Amino acid sequence: MTTILIANRGEIAIRIMRACRDMGIRTVAVYSDADRKAPHVRYADEAYHIGPSPAAESYLRIDTLIAVARRAGADAIHPGYGFLAENEDFSRACRDAGIAFIGPTPEAIEKMGSKTAARASAIAAGVPVVPGTEDALPDTTPDDELVTIARTIGYPLLVKAVAGGGGKGMRVVNVEGELLNAVRVARSEAGAAFGDSAVFFERRIVHPRHIEIQLLGDHHGTVIPFVERECSVQRRHQKVIEESPSPVLTPDLRTRIAHDAAAVARTVGYTNAGTIEFLLDASGRYYFLEMNTRLQVEHPVTEMVTGLDLVEWQIRIARGEPLTIDPAEALRPRGHAIELRVYAEDPDNRFLPSPGRIHTLRPPSGPGIRRDSGVEEGFDVPIFYDSMISKLVAWGSTREQATARLRRALSEYDVRGIKTTIPFFVWMLEHDDFRRANFHTTYLDELLSARNGQPFAPPGQADEDLAAMAVAVRAFLMARGAAGTSAQASETLPASASSAWRRAARRAALRS
Repeated sequence: MTTILIANRGEIAIRIMRACRDMGIRTVAVYSDADRKAPHVRYADEAYHIGPSPAAESYLRIDTLIAVARRAGADAIHPGYGFLAENEDFSRACRDAGIAFIGPTPEAIEKMGSKTAARASAIAAGVPVVPGTEDALPDTTPDDELVTIARTIGYPLLVKAVAGGGGKGMRVVNVEGELLNAVRVARSEAGAAFGDSAVFFERRIVHPRHIEIQLLGDHHGTVIPFVERECSVQRRHQKVIEESPSPVLTPDLRTRIAHDAAAVARTVGYTNAGTIEFLLDASGRYYFLEMNTRLQVEHPVTEMVTGLDLVEWQIRIARGEPLTIDPAEALRPRGHAIELRVYAEDPDNRFLPSPGRIHTLRPPSGPGIRRDSGVEEGFDVPIFYDSMISKLVAWGSTREQATARLRRALSEYDVRGIKTTIPFFVWMLEHDDFRRANFHTTYLDELLSARNGQPFAPPGQADEDLAAMAVAVRAFLMARGAAGTSAQASETLPASASSAWRRAARRAALRS
């Protein structure tokens, strides 16, 4: 394997290219009109234009990608994540063209891409699943039959698209009177998003935690699961913060979940990188949720606590190499890692996308900080694709240290010209429930709802406001004679105000 075409863009394209460069492998980038000046285009050894800006006319064109791979002499294609990463037709087209697909077989993608087929595979492996329908419910299913099935499962329940993902085609049903309308809406959304309007029912686990197991499978029958990732902090079913290890899993529970994840993968003959996702309820029972047949956005947290390069191993597996990773070591975390997904979104305006030119970009650095990004100063964030501009990851020997480093990195992260979710994360990391790891999959939605649209202060703004208040209070006290000296006045102030005043003063000194 000498040349790899990366059928993706942005930060994941650069991430894959870096692994290839470390391995001495030549890289080929592809780009649309909107990405002509994108950093991933320059980072590659060679780059090819593949069409107009809309993804359907460029990054999702299987025929174009195969043609470019042949023209560039690529003997393998890495799909990254998103776009065609979980498309069995793309995997099959690569195989038919004699080009290695750095991912699972089309048969595995097809089986695990269907939620009902994936449930069946988990059941066959003896892994617990959330109670629900075993078969898809097509459009022709009579309404009275839908009601009967729902009563058997019990409320609350979820109506979910068979081919769904990311919360699309999913509706919560709390009482029977909501059922039929929820089915209609879910079918419509699923049909538009996935070209398949079939749905199924699943019991809703109230306030679960979202636990996932990264695994690798080679072509010699070996499957190795890794220490878990916790992805419970979500907004509208989309992951926002991920960390490893989970703050609540015991070593015994980790071993059992990992064992079951590997069992599901073996059932379908899985190869390359994948993730088995589970729901964990308050009593410690866990249930198979789904499988993602690709590299995950949050793979860096696993890399940070294992010391492995998962992309390198993807390539080595695709070359036919056997896994040589110690299974026991794979389940033993080294420290703690937390990842934030920084988006070009306006958190003060319902997190709507904020495309445009990045006028200033000063990224954070320092001990324990990793930043995977596909943008640079002067880059125009396009409207055509996912709005994530970077992943910010912090590692520490403990969760507390990782969190402190992440807070520090956010205070250093300066992005101007577009709105980003950085102010939201500054607020999020300070929340007591996050500090105590007291959260579940709907926790963030409930928290945001309670804010009633209250704006998020930019990084440092809350400190500066508090510092100004502290100075005013100190001046007032000294003027009234309530404090004879500045030091005595400081003692009469709340600790948080005094601390904020010192932090603001340090920042002012650095700027001068």
